[in-house]
Amino acid sequence: MALVFAFVAGPAMAAGAGAPHLEGSELGLIWVIPFAGMLLSIAIFPLIAPHFWHDNFGKISAFWALMFFVPFTLLFGWELALYEALHTLIGEYIPFIILLYSLFTVAGGIRVTGSLVGTPQLNTGILLIGTVIASFMGTTGAAMLLIRPLLRAIEVRRHKVHVIVFFIFLVANIGGSLSPLGDPPLFLGFLKGVSFFWPTTHLFVPMVLVSVILLVLFYVVDSWLYRKEGGKFGIDQHTKEMVAQGKLEQTDEKLGLEGSFNLLLLCGVIGGVLLSGFWKPGVSFEIFHVHAELQNIVRDVILLALAWLSLRLTNDESRKNNGFNWFPILEVGKLFIGIFATIIPAIAILKAGTDGALGAVVSSVSTETGEPINLMYFWATGILSSFLDNAPTYLVFFNTAGGNPEMLMGDLSQTLLAISAGAVFMGANTYIGNAPNFMVRSIAEEGGVKMPSFFGYMIWSGGILIPIFILISFIFFI
Repeated sequence: MALVFAFVAGPAMAAGAGAPHLEGSELGLIWVIPFAGMLLSIAIFPLIAPHFWHDNFGKISAFWALMFFVPFTLLFGWELALYEALHTLIGEYIPFIILLYSLFTVAGGIRVTGSLVGTPQLNTGILLIGTVIASFMGTTGAAMLLIRPLLRAIEVRRHKVHVIVFFIFLVANIGGSLSPLGDPPLFLGFLKGVSFFWPTTHLFVPMVLVSVILLVLFYVVDSWLYRKEGGKFGIDQHTKEMVAQGKLEQTDEKLGLEGSFNLLLLCGVIGGVLLSGFWKPGVSFEIFHVHAELQNIVRDVILLALAWLSLRLTNDESRKNNGFNWFPILEVGKLFIGIFATIIPAIAILKAGTDGALGAVVSSVSTETGEPINLMYFWATGILSSFLDNAPTYLVFFNTAGGNPEMLMGDLSQTLLAISAGAVFMGANTYIGNAPNFMVRSIAEEGGVKMPSFFGYMIWSGGILIPIFILISFIFFI
């Protein structure tokens, strides 16, 4: 295999003195095979061998990571391989998983008490609230805060899948459009010089349009299914049947909130993330050419401390009644280490721009005279963000468009709008398009909702979201 990779890919040498450097322009598309294998494993194994997948998905993730790193090490040397591994771990994966862990832990300590019945009005209201708050507490924070109350509300419903799918569309993705806190691509733009409120003013109309269409469509679909289930009488009868079968416990709890101090801890998580963006002490620690900046280390320590406080202060019984367990974060952690590892060559190829194996994609966003084609920026950024990490994909096309924040916020504001909307909106196209998608799916399945497969979910997103994105294209980018 190493010989095959060497023949097709050619040498990607370390960059002489200083840190090793991966030349994406010298990598062939064959290096993307482990990443494709990782995605196909996520898509196919749960369908053909669900029990094997459940018991071994961590090993499968490790297998595909080794399928990249072993040939890579043999061909390009241990120094470059070690550098890329450490760069991915320290600069990307560890901060990513710490943020998810802290949000998962803190939000899991907030429990809405009382009887919630998943009527169309209540379900739509939860989706609306989640969409609104996602821009201020992040799509992951909003999703982790509201998914469990929503699951409790629809526990008595027969049709549940559509509720979770629309929740992923709105709360876990599109709702995060209005600030750098909402989604990682916008935070990267903020760090590159895009003003904090630029997404608020420019993405507001597209985000509201997409959200209103989805909320109205959801209400219509949910109302039809609710009536099909027999309306309130049908729900009441179904509830009695579930209680009789021991699948549901009757409760006389009053509507309220347990663990409300976790809301303050959530604000602390947001503050820690913002701190790493604003505070630049200029201090870093080097581990084999990889720099760990002080502000990022402080942020991660703060997030871990907040998660520890949540675990210490939240009643264990309350977490248990909230359906909290560690499997969803373990699943995301094990799968995404494989994704982060195997995605290294794909991102390197993209960063090579027109000189890379995906040069045709990068060059398609501009005319021969260098004028940006906003429609292509929207779709190229969006489609790649659906399968690759949307943060570096955003950065690739941000730089392709010139990388000058003043110009991109000025004369090229529609181009920046296309890049931003593509990265944020189309993260909803697949389970791996945005981290909370996978977590929501995992929590829903732990809660008894049989979610669509990887490809099954794409049928949902393709049938519902793609027509809406085509409409957005005509209104804003043509």
